[in-house]
Amino acid sequence: MKSDVPDNRNRISRRRLLTAGLAAPVATVAGAKLVQHDMPWQAGLANTPAQAVTTDSAEPRYHFFSAAESALVEAAVARLIPADDLGPGALEAGVPVYIDRQLAGPYGRAERWYMQGPWAEGLPTQGYQSRLTPAGIYRGALREIDAAVARASGDAAAGATFARLAPAEQDRWLQQLEDGQTALDAVDAKGFFALLLQNTKEGFWSDPIYGGNRDMVGWKLIGFPGARYDHRPYVAKHGEAYPLPPVGLKGRVAWLKSE
Repeated sequence: MKSDVPDNRNRISRRRLLTAGLAAPVATVAGAKLVQHDMPWQAGLANTPAQAVTTDSAEPRYHFFSAAESALVEAAVARLIPADDLGPGALEAGVPVYIDRQLAGPYGRAERWYMQGPWAEGLPTQGYQSRLTPAGIYRGALREIDAAVARASGDAAAGATFARLAPAEQDRWLQQLEDGQTALDAVDAKGFFALLLQNTKEGFWSDPIYGGNRDMVGWKLIGFPGARYDHRPYVAKHGEAYPLPPVGLKGRVAWLKSE
């Protein structure tokens, strides 16, 4: 079945992201530094995502992925948005943790989606068309990708996996998935790649409370101020550098210290 995620034909790159309009200019200002030590609202008055991860969390604990699955996802997202001279990539930003939390929750179970027939192949405009949940798509695809890599190695007993391939070989496999050249029995290869790419971008730019965008590296890359509650001092400061670091829904770690 077709995924509802658009088919992206070219590998994602930082420069593509910056030149594709995702990094819209932010109003900026030079001048006095805003010092804030406490959250400007009372904590605990709103619902927060289940199994949330903060930006200063320790080594991630996966709730959905097995060890083999997490190794494949970590390797794949590291190739989709790699670390470079502009900063950390998807792996360093905790994107696998974001995807894991999503698949372990209502999104992964498609709890709020219509998931009944008919099961005919649909058009892209008709939305999600798979009878599998997102969690089911990942579980089937990850298993079959590693099996395909092992078969292609000519020695399945040697334990060849996607995560153990050289980066250039990983890129080749991802390209084949994107183009539909690698056949997967349980899921549509192109649909899975599109879903993985979509979730990778979501995790790189979502609020850190969901597990990705660790240390707000995605927001810093494009100059996004985050969830600051008051921008009035800077609205009229056109064309000047915005002086404040980004803020997530849970604030910033630096707010707990003197600045």
